[in-house]
Amino acid sequence: MKIAAFDIGGTSLKMACVTPDGQIIKQQSASVGDSDGKQILQQMHDWLKKNPDCGGIAVSAPGHVNPHSGLISMGGAIRHFDNFNLKQWLEQMSGLPVSIENDANCVLLAEKWLGSAQHLQDFLCLTIGTGIGGGIYANGSLIRGGRFRAGEFGYMFSERPGAEVPNNSTMNKVCTLKVLRERYAEFTQRSWEEVSGEEIFEGYDAQNPLCLRLVNAFYDDICTGLYNLINIFDPTHIFIGGGITSRCGFINELLSHMAWLGQRDTIIQCATHKNDAGLLGATYHFICQKNPIQ
Repeated sequence: MKIAAFDIGGTSLKMACVTPDGQIIKQQSASVGDSDGKQILQQMHDWLKKNPDCGGIAVSAPGHVNPHSGLISMGGAIRHFDNFNLKQWLEQMSGLPVSIENDANCVLLAEKWLGSAQHLQDFLCLTIGTGIGGGIYANGSLIRGGRFRAGEFGYMFSERPGAEVPNNSTMNKVCTLKVLRERYAEFTQRSWEEVSGEEIFEGYDAQNPLCLRLVNAFYDDICTGLYNLINIFDPTHIFIGGGITSRCGFINELLSHMAWLGQRDTIIQCATHKNDAGLLGATYHFICQKNPIQ
């Protein structure tokens, strides 16, 4: 049996057909303009029509996701999905069994299933994308929290808010790639859409003073969050996912900043499956519904 897997992001939708042993046999990505939820639903519908031999649907979705009922109480980057039951909608549309899980939890589950965490009992995942997401695996279990909001690392303060709006001092507002692009764009008097992360890091590698300052602050803010997480959860490992991990040398640069904080026991490394992690974790969650691991 093949499973139709979807990984919903703020700027793209990943779609795949995956076997129960984790082989991705067909894959496609579609852009999402303005985080348009209706566009996402249409693209999912079209993918299922093109792949009628799939026997189930597995979804990785941003925000606060109830994996039992399928209700998304807060859609994260896709605000059209606030208070929307995506599981129910897909079941009614397709007639297939559906599972849904938070996107960062899916990255964590992929690491547990087919990555470097197969034999670990206490580890975290942190994803750096449009926002900062996280997953917690503690004492041998996935931790979701009483309202399915556990692991929202992006809402941690990276600095004391002072008299500013508190949300402006969270990791989501300080150390995402979008924020890095916005800051660089402000200094160069361009729109942030015109600026790529690659351009900024090329400047960083070339010792451009502006890029050095911005990227060093970016790393320091991530490390502040990691420092707090290490002292709260005492994980043996932290796996980091997101587009930033495709940068050669990312982990070494991050670790050089972490060294200043004195954290040397916790192993920090990139998530194994990079851009495929959400698809694989969603598939694993689907498979585990009949034999739950949590």
